Amino acid sequence: GSISEERYQKLAQELNEVPEKVEWILDTQVDKIKTIAKKYKDARDFLFLGRGYNFPVALEGALKLKEISYIHAEGYPAAEMKHGPIALVDENLPVVFIATKDAYHEKIVSNIQEIKARKGKIISVVTKGDTVSENLSDDFMEIPEADEIIAPLISVVPLQLLSYYIGVELGLDVDKPRNLAKSVTVE
Repeated sequence: GSISEERYQKLAQELNEVPEKVEWILDTQVDKIKTIAKKYKDARDFLFLGRGYNFPVALEGALKLKEISYIHAEGYPAAEMKHGPIALVDENLPVVFIATKDAYHEKIVSNIQEIKARKGKIISVVTKGDTVSENLSDDFMEIPEADEIIAPLISVVPLQLLSYYIGVELGLDVDKPRNLAKSVTVE
């Protein structure tokens, strides 16, 4: 496929803004993320859900939590949650939604409502100012507004910080996770 010159310029500009948007998260969200980490550090399992560009972010969030905190976590496409994961939802399961403003926002809000109806604990990554997702969530972490293609680069940061601070709360050596290889060998 191809994109217009105008779209290309917009995306290039948004990419240039990623560092300052990450800095905004570090300046405004860390205390909130520490509080969330303290609240959920004793959970045995987590479910991470995302749609579209945010599905890989859900996978990364689950992976980081496993690697750093040794807590079982699954990343799953939110559109498929009725095919298995929803059976696990109860008041003891934190469900992390990547619920940023994008083409799937209405659908992810519907998914959040389904989990809420089953008493799941909802933690969401939301676009700043998205009161709909905020109000449905037990806890939320904000990111600055960004194009839906660029937003995953930003929305992964609160999830990485959440994993980090859960590990810290558990007294783990987050700088040296057990059994984790620092390099990958490709054959």
